[in-house]
Amino acid sequence: MRIVKSVAGMQRLAMRWRRTGNRIGFVPTMGYLHSGHLSLVRAARRAVGPRGKVVLSIFVNPTQFAPTEDLSDYPRDLKRDLRLCRAEGVDVVFAPSVQEMYPAKPAESFSTFVIEEALSKGMEGTSRPTHFRGVTTVVAKLFNIVQPDVAVFGAKDYQQTAVVRRMVRDLNFPLRLLVAPIFREPDGLAMSSRNKYLEGDLRRQATVLSRSIQDVRTALARASRPLPSGRLRVRVKKLVEKEPSARLDYVEFFEPETLRPVKQVRKGTHMALAVFMGKTRLIDNARL
Repeated sequence: MRIVKSVAGMQRLAMRWRRTGNRIGFVPTMGYLHSGHLSLVRAARRAVGPRGKVVLSIFVNPTQFAPTEDLSDYPRDLKRDLRLCRAEGVDVVFAPSVQEMYPAKPAESFSTFVIEEALSKGMEGTSRPTHFRGVTTVVAKLFNIVQPDVAVFGAKDYQQTAVVRRMVRDLNFPLRLLVAPIFREPDGLAMSSRNKYLEGDLRRQATVLSRSIQDVRTALARASRPLPSGRLRVRVKKLVEKEPSARLDYVEFFEPETLRPVKQVRKGTHMALAVFMGKTRLIDNARL
């Protein structure tokens, strides 16, 4: 397994692979890997085959964090991540520094951003207004650097995958986007690097996200007709607030393709929610 830290070095390697006919599968991450990330690696390997190359990037992207968010505290453990990547058969780990990805400090003179203006509204876009601008910008940069044939994202960040898919279509990136299913703990909690923050009883309380999804599914199964989204929001809020450390940021019911909110929730509607567990913000989603 190779570790590449420079943009130019990664680009040279990708161009050499493409000249020799090697397909490239790419898994972008912010590190502190877990089993969910490794499932994306396996999906990338299946997509490009044994002769293809799998690249995993580790980069905590500052432009997708607001000043009040947890950039400095985001969990990092590069040695552990490299060990997991080596065991999983990753060909190259691309681990650039912030200075390598943004040679000029973004706040001073980095001034080119990629902005998606439809699917990035609402939900995460409302709660974190600068977030998707940073995501689309860094993903576009990574696509230009790694030059993948296939890029694999996880379904836990549902709105993000929709935004990136739209960017790929609108800007004609020559790649295929794959979305792998959410990986969950045995008790239903969606795997996330931020789960590291859940100490003591917070870990148990955090299952309220997946329990909320299951509660709405049960309500729909028992109903003879679609249910009003407003009523279900109240239901979810009450369930979340039963946990002493939990605070609901948002819950939304929407069409899975357009992300357009719906007034009547039925089978096939998508649900997403964000919940603060103490200071840790978690997200989850599911097709109902």
